[in-house]
Amino acid sequence: MGTSNAFGGASGGTPLVPSWLEDGGDGGADGDTPGGDVAPTDENNGDAPVATPEVPPAAPADRQPVVPALTGDRFRSARSNFTRFAGSGGGDRRSLGRAVSQYVSRSSGGAGSAARRMGSSRSTASGIVSFLGNARANGAQEALRSLNLESLAGRPVEEIFAGLADYICPDGGSIDEGIARDAFIETIADLADAGITDIDGLTSEQIQTVFELYASHTIEARICNDIGTRVVTMPSDVRTVERIEAQLSEFIQRGVSDAVNAAGVDIGALSQDQVSEFVDSVYEAAFEMLEALGESEAEA
Repeated sequence: MGTSNAFGGASGGTPLVPSWLEDGGDGGADGDTPGGDVAPTDENNGDAPVATPEVPPAAPADRQPVVPALTGDRFRSARSNFTRFAGSGGGDRRSLGRAVSQYVSRSSGGAGSAARRMGSSRSTASGIVSFLGNARANGAQEALRSLNLESLAGRPVEEIFAGLADYICPDGGSIDEGIARDAFIETIADLADAGITDIDGLTSEQIQTVFELYASHTIEARICNDIGTRVVTMPSDVRTVERIEAQLSEFIQRGVSDAVNAAGVDIGALSQDQVSEFVDSVYEAAFEMLEALGESEAEA
């Protein structure tokens, strides 16, 4: 699947903070005031009223320590199991399975919720499939002309994909936008190894391969960003780290591939209207597969 940077979080300055926090998160628990302070009352065991001093509201910075606690609680189980997997040098497959299955079921609230959090990634995936389907049906030059990129006709496939980036996955500031763009770049790097060298000669199987590579990269990066692999202690040996990463990548790609094959669709023949529905359903099915595969691995 190429060299992934998922273990360092999304690149391009994307912060390692789950998007549910950026959207307002879960807020404080039960509406408590920051720090658990209780507003003073007007009575003190029946004595004279207690004067309430005029104290200015706490600055927003005083509330920030609450955020890490919420993050840790939500992803703690998945992170703990991934830490055990990393600490084993990739040998503890049961912990990997638990980490992935618990990420889907507990941390994300189920496959449907996990898929919905990846709006930019799903949109980019739809753009990729639509463009490649158009190129297969009408030729690369016509597909490129529809995007005012006809100057790229006849260029190497990597150059064509690089030129598509700003149209299919424009740069943005959110985590999901960063993941979508980084995964697109990683997919470009995978094309040669996947045997995809000619846009004009694409088969449906090759379009499916490109989609699976891209979807796998996005899901891996989403999981790693949410779990927070920067706070997971990784082995110092580079080869061991590469083995850990390769196992995670293979695990996720297996789930994505199973989901695509289960759909039983000729991806290269989908109409424009069908592409988005197909992509959305596959992302959700992929998370369902990953949860099931993780549970199976944990029980092995």
